[in-house]
Amino acid sequence: MLKSLLRRRPLERQALDLYALAVEQARQPAFYTDLAVQDRIDARFEIYTLHVLLLFVRFRKEGDRGAELAQKLFDHYVSALDNVLRELGVGDVSVGKKMRKLGEALYGRMSTYEKALSDGDIEALKVAMARNIYETDDLSVADALARYAMDSHTKLASQTIAEVERAPEWAQIVR
Repeated sequence: MLKSLLRRRPLERQALDLYALAVEQARQPAFYTDLAVQDRIDARFEIYTLHVLLLFVRFRKEGDRGAELAQKLFDHYVSALDNVLRELGVGDVSVGKKMRKLGEALYGRMSTYEKALSDGDIEALKVAMARNIYETDDLSVADALARYAMDSHTKLASQTIAEVERAPEWAQIVR
């Protein structure tokens, strides 16, 4: 019995806990006040996606177990998107179409952001964030958020995997 108490949490539970931590960070008021992200469902989707991606990228660098945890985290996110659509009253027939459209957007964001983060390309990150989050071509509006994302990526990489699993330390949100 004692062994079962000391056993590591299953990856499924860990992924759910990590998803909750990503959502908690994405809900920080400073994104919407200091960084001028619009408090709309589509902009929140963008900020949630960014934080899930930051964790996803970090875990994928940790071999098979990390890749499995990253996948489970992603699966929780997709499941949460499905639930939100249903809560918003989207009918069962339409959910599939909406989820396909969201999935395409999600994949596009994650691919673009991951490449920019991996390459350390802050300008590419600004372009993508200005277009996707702020809906503008003015890169200056995305400067602080792009720096936050790059700094968070670096900060997460500097933490041990155990530290990230316990409580990821994000960069400070600065205007």
